[in-house]
Amino acid sequence: MRQPRVRIRTEKRGRAPTYQTAGAAGMDIAASEKVIIRPGGFASVGTDVFLEIPKRMEVQVRPRSGLAARHGIGILNSPGTIDSDYRGEVRVILFNFSRKRFVVNPGDRIAQLVFARVARVRLVPAAKLGATRRGAGGFGHTGIGDKESRTRGLK
Repeated sequence: MRQPRVRIRTEKRGRAPTYQTAGAAGMDIAASEKVIIRPGGFASVGTDVFLEIPKRMEVQVRPRSGLAARHGIGILNSPGTIDSDYRGEVRVILFNFSRKRFVVNPGDRIAQLVFARVARVRLVPAAKLGATRRGAGGFGHTGIGDKESRTRGLK
């Protein structure tokens, strides 16, 4: 499979996103501005990065696990989606789940970008949908443990 090429433009403090390890699925993207996020608050953080995403692809903006585990920082609309026809600045909406203010400095790696192929579909009206074992079960209908642990009384 041929590796897609993505054109990038950076401004001012923008740095090209980079893979941090050979097996990384996402490229880390850094902030280009200082932002203070109060506890329970959120902010749109600039990166000064602009991408030309190929047709039939999207970029998923995902949280960094270290920011979540160490500081309670996540992405409000996770994962965020950047469509292939968007040409504006990549911005990241960070949310502070912690009880302390969080300072984002220029150069801080704040999110990861995962490039993915997308399928465009055609919706077909139907009076009835095919049945499945799951049916309409959702929102936690399978519980939090596997069946074996529930029968042993483990949670």
